[in-house]
Amino acid sequence: MTEGSLPEPGAFRVDNRTGRIGRVMGSEGPYVQLRPVRGGVEWDVPTNELREPTHAEEMSVKVAVANGRWAR
Repeated sequence: MTEGSLPEPGAFRVDNRTGRIGRVMGSEGPYVQLRPVRGGVEWDVPTNELREPTHAEEMSVKVAVANGRWAR
């Protein structure tokens, strides 16, 4: 990611270090806070370790979230 191009809160991003996908909650200094898409504890990711998910990754996450709503 380049300077000034921080993702908007609510966007999905991938942590390149772990491959985990999270929802952007905010940023602090050189870090972006991601939260697991099904909830949980946020984690910090350096901006240079973030990438946009592929279309398939994003669709998979959205289906998992939708399925979680129906499973209650």
